[in-house]
Amino acid sequence: MLIRKPNPLTGTDIPSSEITPKEKWLNRRSFLACAATTGAVALGAAHIADVLSPSQFVRAAGKLDTVKSPLSTTGEQLTSLNDITHYNNFYEFGTDKGDPSRNAGGLPTRPWSIKVSGQVAAPKTFDIETLLKMHPLEERTYRFRCVEGWSMVIPWVGYSLSELIKQCDPTPKAKYVQFISYFSGKVEKWAPGGYNWPYSEGLRMDEAMNPLTLLTMGLYGDVLPNQDGAPVRIIVPWKYGFKSAKSIVQIKFLDHQPSTTWNDQAPNEYGFYSNVNPEVDHPRWSQKTERRIGQPFYAQRHPTLMFNGYGDQVASLYTGMNLKRNF
Repeated sequence: MLIRKPNPLTGTDIPSSEITPKEKWLNRRSFLACAATTGAVALGAAHIADVLSPSQFVRAAGKLDTVKSPLSTTGEQLTSLNDITHYNNFYEFGTDKGDPSRNAGGLPTRPWSIKVSGQVAAPKTFDIETLLKMHPLEERTYRFRCVEGWSMVIPWVGYSLSELIKQCDPTPKAKYVQFISYFSGKVEKWAPGGYNWPYSEGLRMDEAMNPLTLLTMGLYGDVLPNQDGAPVRIIVPWKYGFKSAKSIVQIKFLDHQPSTTWNDQAPNEYGFYSNVNPEVDHPRWSQKTERRIGQPFYAQRHPTLMFNGYGDQVASLYTGMNLKRNF
């Protein structure tokens, strides 16, 4: 039996257009927590904006205006939002794939800013609202390949990292870019010991400036969920997933190769470059094939593509390099 409840403020039925899809509702724990404390649940979707502060409303109703990007991967089935948000690596919130979706709700994504330092004309700070307006937001569908052997096809939202780098005014001495992730020690109760937190990743400057490298603030047209690296991360689609730093709070321009978390942790397994390469196996497993999350069991196994299929755009970055030694 269908039960329809009238809007308590207007006395009218709530239009179906105002009802949040179940999938998104279940993934917005921060929204539920806020709504429960303000009584917003009883007001209906049309009145939530009146009781939430602007920053909270951005988190709760984060639809983004986007344009299609010509740099998107085409012709592949998208991974479902449910899989993208429930099968994650985010060790600060647990080491099992389902842990981040359960534990990352406490990540405070507003207010948020990124501090820029190092080899730049002057240190700068960019808040998330500025980043959202700096350049038109593009929807870019990319293959995403994890070093563990699984993959997804994800419609990210953002724009080329190069647009932000231009605003940072790096000096000619800047040869590398380092990304530092958020870590307070308070909300990351599930972070394993033995790691040098906060998480650090890095790219060579020409890699960071490549148009494919995406400053990412959303997926599926909405703001990033916490477990996927909210509110801002990078995506480097031709490299293994751990190179795509999440929840970035600092960007440092350096004249030397930066220290990075996984390369420090196990340099024989996680090289600084970590380009997707089916000919270079991880010491504990083959990289020749990958398992596409969300597809039927009989169709999950795919051959791994060199540079994850983006060789035409990025292979020239590594001309003359030994990609087995510089893995």
